[in-house]
Amino acid sequence: MHLPHVPRRNAALLPAAAAFGLFLLLFGLLHPGELFSGMRTILLHEDVLITDYIQLSGIGPAFVNAGLVTLVTVAIFYLVGETPNGSTVVTISLMAGFSLFGKNILNIWPILFGTAVYASLKREPLSKYVNVAMLGTSLAPMVSFMGCDVHPLVGTLVGVLIGFLIAPVSEYAFRIQNGMNLYSTGFACGLVAMIFVPIFKALGLSPAPHLLWSMGNNVKLAILLSSLCLCLIAGGLILHPRAALAGYWKLLHTSGRAPSDYLRMFGHGPVLVNMGVNGLFAMGYLLLTGGDLNGPTLGGIFTIIGFSAYGKHLFNIAPVMIGVLLGSTFLHVSANHESLQLAALFGTTLAPFSGVFGWPFGVLAGVIHSAVVLQAGLPLEGMNLYNNGFSAGLVALVLYPVIISLFRHRRPTLRDEDLFETYEDDTPQPQEPCHPDSPRPRGR
Repeated sequence: MHLPHVPRRNAALLPAAAAFGLFLLLFGLLHPGELFSGMRTILLHEDVLITDYIQLSGIGPAFVNAGLVTLVTVAIFYLVGETPNGSTVVTISLMAGFSLFGKNILNIWPILFGTAVYASLKREPLSKYVNVAMLGTSLAPMVSFMGCDVHPLVGTLVGVLIGFLIAPVSEYAFRIQNGMNLYSTGFACGLVAMIFVPIFKALGLSPAPHLLWSMGNNVKLAILLSSLCLCLIAGGLILHPRAALAGYWKLLHTSGRAPSDYLRMFGHGPVLVNMGVNGLFAMGYLLLTGGDLNGPTLGGIFTIIGFSAYGKHLFNIAPVMIGVLLGSTFLHVSANHESLQLAALFGTTLAPFSGVFGWPFGVLAGVIHSAVVLQAGLPLEGMNLYNNGFSAGLVALVLYPVIISLFRHRRPTLRDEDLFETYEDDTPQPQEPCHPDSPRPRGR
């Protein structure tokens, strides 16, 4: 059997991701109570937002599911010969995080298969579409909903159709958002859901969002998350601490505008430090505002950690989170409301507004997002797990042209870090136009 070649530079990425998946799996197995019945409940549930698997089935089944989905994701990347890079980190983190509230080891497969069919008809390698296939599982609740309320075969066929459609829609969605919404697949999935949900309703089906939200696990999950983040920071510093910190300082002064593959630009040391710092900051924000650590919020923090390899850093996410916090003071919703907890975490998809135009515009984007996210997902009836990505896409489509029109002196220009990637020999090389939300060329 011929095994795919993995470039030496990032050869440890997939094994490290597999170790992360095993870590989640083992943590779940340490809570074995009702494990099998809990997994069965997860697999047979509709999974409409917000379905916290910890509340639904307990910590054990939730983390076992997350671990299994993470391991499957790593295995697929390896088998298709994906070149590990920053977008790989993003995808693995999102698959792990959302497997705590909506994706499971069963409902992701029809969507993945649908994208594989699309790649086959295009006569292109699956490695070109593997990232968008994984991220397209944002619509996995449609598979579960149709499978539970109609028939498993119908749910499977709907998932295959979604997987087939998501690749071209995602590519288009990325182009029109000017790199200002890092979750552009979330916007693409929202567009697809806007077509499917009205059809479901016209057929007499009644999808409706609901709320399963666990509380009371802050201490246990804070210890887990803190351990993970400290390990990331230590891993980034252990070999060349001064170089890693110097690289991290440079990383903090990048715009974060997509595509910004920090792993290629700065190497693993600064990126690991960035991942750990951002994870701790996000957790601190949540706890200080009276939030809860549970499946959905851990998913949000894992997403921030993943995108720390692809556009997010402390300087560009903090203004957006502050904006969401300020927004809560003008709304009839408190900062620790479930939706605004998630908005503060996932709303950091708008971090490029801070990096490109300055922190006041990051705060402005956060304020607007805090209001839009409460309403934009209503027509989708909880069917798109990346609801904040859809809402942020709407914000980006309106806010970006307004800023560059009214503040022409702030018209964005490409920086060196947007055009070049730094390799181990410190030689600048042109960066491929790859991003985690759309089809990408095969790695060299």
